[in-house]
Amino acid sequence: MASIAIIDLGHIAHLLGLPVEGVEAAVRLLDDGNTVPFITRYRRDQTGGLDELDIRRVADAVLRARQIADRKQTILRTIKGQGRLTEELEQRIDAASSTKQLEDLYLPFKPRKLSLAEIARQRRLEPMAREILSADPLSADLEKRAADFIDADGQVATVADALLGVGHIIADVFAERADLRQALREILAKKAHLTSQRVETEGKALSKDEKHYRDYFNYSEHIQRIPPHRALAINRGERARLLKVRIEGPADEIQATADAILVPEAHPHAEFLRGCGRDAVARLVMPSLEREIRREITEYCESHAVEVFARNLRNLLLQPPVSGRRVLALDPGFKSGCKVVVVDECGQPLEHAVLHIIGQKEKREAAGARIVELVQKHAVNVIAVGNGTAGRETESLVAELVVGPLAESDVAYCVVNEAGASVYSTSACAREELPGHEAAVRGAVSIGRRLQDPLSELVKIEPANIGVGLYQHDVKARHLHTSLDAVVESCVNYVGVDANTAGPALLRYVSGLNQTTAKGLQEWRSKNGPFTSRQQFMEVPGFGESAFVQAVGFLKITGGSNPLDSTWIHPESYPIAEKVLERLGGTPEDLSNRQLAGALSEKAAGLDLAALAAELGVGRLLLTDIIEQLARPGRDPREDLPQPFFKKGVLKLEDLQVGMELHGAVLNVVDFGAFVDFGLHDSGMVHISQISRRYVSDPHDVVSVGQIVKVWVLEIDKNRRRVALTMIPPGEAEQGHGGQSRRGKGGRGAPQQAGEQGAAVEGQRQGRPPRRRPETTGPGQGNGPGQGNGPRQGTANRPGVPAGQSQAQSHRGQGGQGGRPPAGTAAGDRRGSGQEGRRPPQRGGRRDQERAPEPPAARVYESKKPARDAAPITKAQLEGKEPLRTFGALKQLFVAIHDDPQAAAETKPPEQSGGRKRKKKAEAAALPPEAVAAGGTHPPVEQPAAAPLQGHSAGSLETPAGDADGAADSAAQDAAGG
Repeated sequence: MASIAIIDLGHIAHLLGLPVEGVEAAVRLLDDGNTVPFITRYRRDQTGGLDELDIRRVADAVLRARQIADRKQTILRTIKGQGRLTEELEQRIDAASSTKQLEDLYLPFKPRKLSLAEIARQRRLEPMAREILSADPLSADLEKRAADFIDADGQVATVADALLGVGHIIADVFAERADLRQALREILAKKAHLTSQRVETEGKALSKDEKHYRDYFNYSEHIQRIPPHRALAINRGERARLLKVRIEGPADEIQATADAILVPEAHPHAEFLRGCGRDAVARLVMPSLEREIRREITEYCESHAVEVFARNLRNLLLQPPVSGRRVLALDPGFKSGCKVVVVDECGQPLEHAVLHIIGQKEKREAAGARIVELVQKHAVNVIAVGNGTAGRETESLVAELVVGPLAESDVAYCVVNEAGASVYSTSACAREELPGHEAAVRGAVSIGRRLQDPLSELVKIEPANIGVGLYQHDVKARHLHTSLDAVVESCVNYVGVDANTAGPALLRYVSGLNQTTAKGLQEWRSKNGPFTSRQQFMEVPGFGESAFVQAVGFLKITGGSNPLDSTWIHPESYPIAEKVLERLGGTPEDLSNRQLAGALSEKAAGLDLAALAAELGVGRLLLTDIIEQLARPGRDPREDLPQPFFKKGVLKLEDLQVGMELHGAVLNVVDFGAFVDFGLHDSGMVHISQISRRYVSDPHDVVSVGQIVKVWVLEIDKNRRRVALTMIPPGEAEQGHGGQSRRGKGGRGAPQQAGEQGAAVEGQRQGRPPRRRPETTGPGQGNGPGQGNGPRQGTANRPGVPAGQSQAQSHRGQGGQGGRPPAGTAAGDRRGSGQEGRRPPQRGGRRDQERAPEPPAARVYESKKPARDAAPITKAQLEGKEPLRTFGALKQLFVAIHDDPQAAAETKPPEQSGGRKRKKKAEAAALPPEAVAAGGTHPPVEQPAAAPLQGHSAGSLETPAGDADGAADSAAQDAAGG
């Protein structure tokens, strides 16, 4: 038996689609204690240029592989200690590639709980069970043989008791067979559905909480096609004890497969074994596999939700700063008023006030005058308006001032996401930074600073409190915290930190630092003044050699003694940088002069990098990075991103017209589309089918949080104040091709790509097959709520997919979604198995066919409120013992007696109080429309049975505002921010 866990890095490299040499180098560097940001930036030549995402994938894969190897050693030691380890079993355990396979093999050797089978073993019935399984002639006559096991103490009093205990032992043996579990797992992967039903509460109408889950009261969808947001919503309903959830598979096929595996042909006790097999499948195996599938679905969906949050958070953190401007920050509110703070260029508050914008006209005018006064007094350049409660009313006032009294001041305003500002305002960090101010003022200061430098301000807030996710509160806190911290760390080290201005909240995310060393840097600055050289970091208590190597390249010093300290160049590469400068005819001092630095950049463009790298004895990738930093010293990578969306006016719903062109900023990106702020009171929704005129499997591939996009109004719902937007330029919707996405009733045309990022992705997606409607089994499930998302028919990366079936290609790049793990690969193993590729697009017909385009059905309408569900009638009302108090109850009685002729014959018409007038109304309610129109009574001929009352069936609602994915996705919109 092996005593040392050996990891096959070549296999991991193959699964991830990465070069073996790069994977080996990355693992070696990680094991030496280097951080991922440090390896990504300063060890590129050793890893072959692997980016940060690749290195994190390698780290996760190696971690999972090591966990499996350690688990193998534990299992082998345990079985060997029991004296039951065979050479064949050891080989099977060594060959297992996932924790799922390992646990199946280990199941017969686990410590047993006090089960029915264990009780039967304690009663000494196991010998007979073994005789039956081996077809021993001693048990040819079961009843006669069972009589030998009857004991006097009464535990096995009869033959029936003995056979029952033997059956429990055999069922337990069957349930522990790995081949049976794998075979049933494969069947469930192909044909199982996740179903949910309402937890019935007799005689009660829908509660407020239940109405959120009405789309899942009779819901069924294949386990490989259920979208993550629906699965998480169902889990939430189950935790609230409003839904009953099950995994249902083909029972007959499952039992037939079990019989074929468990019962040998011509066995003398085949019928007895079949009964034991049915008991094993129904009582032991299926509940275990159901829990396994539910766990994998949940883990996949949680991972997907974390990915959505992480992508949006990264885009939010990397928004470009608005530096060098004074900001008037407004934190809106109703009763408590609007908090106003003027923040200087360094983020320090200058003056604050409380204004009452909502209410009387006089207060609104006074608030406007005060804002104008503050802007002119402090020479404010831009106004930041929080998007919280009363945010749009405040924005409306600011917009009027910008085009009115402040028109000559050239002041613009910007809406800022204030999620988490209240959390920051009461935190220890806020009290330390702004000790002389109230919490309300600190919240407004945070809003202003978010506009000036989003990264420096948002790192002070727990990432989960920043509302740019999808169902993030349904995700395990530990999983969410770990993933989001990695995103923040990545962003901080991607941008870099000014060692003389950054606070501990920002410094603790720098590579190689922690909370203690970050605090030490701040205390050293307070005591000794600003840093003038990177070598001074070694004087900070706790800042050792290892921390210095890992962190120094990400800590910049502006205006220090060495101009190279303001660049990304690591001090270990300073001699190389100086030789390059000498070759270019410059000195390090030239980096402080923009004109001289520009001249160096022009000269660097003519260098032969390969020859110079060989001459200097360095890697070509390192030399490329050094020359780039010399050409643009101290460059902030966020400078190349689009600037924030500044406004100088405001729209009203009445101003909108279908087809109107607008510009807006993306607020949030979720599975079913993107929310865009274009200046209206409420943000608009761009459905996934309206993002691109080509197939889009993930909106993140096209749009990102903070991106400025051009949109057109598609539909307007005046009552619900909802606006559906499209990124399809008018006239191009009719030019869509077969790759267009049709999700729901209104098969929209093909939107054009927005922005350079979308154009790059779009070029890779040509020729993708169109979506197809899901094939679900629930009644009325078609175009209605919860059924709009197209099916995801690819079996790779899904819960329960059997080993050996097709797997998705590993996906490299930041846009990849984590795929669902195949069967034979536990959910915990998927990160290291190379299955991070996004789920394959479903096949909606032949690849070479093109779908005829359909123009968008643009419209303006007023939605109607959905009818309220009537309380179900009681049994006493059905029998005529209680009066029917509503017409809804009378209609239910009419349906019931027509659906059940026997009940109609036995049931007497209910006697209701209220005289002849109410009686006539009851009779009229039960008449067919023709009879009512003619003024007649019930005809003597037999009437056809009425259709059963459907209430809000899954296919009975028309979803407004272009949300073709139905009410399930509409409900998910409300949860998109948490």
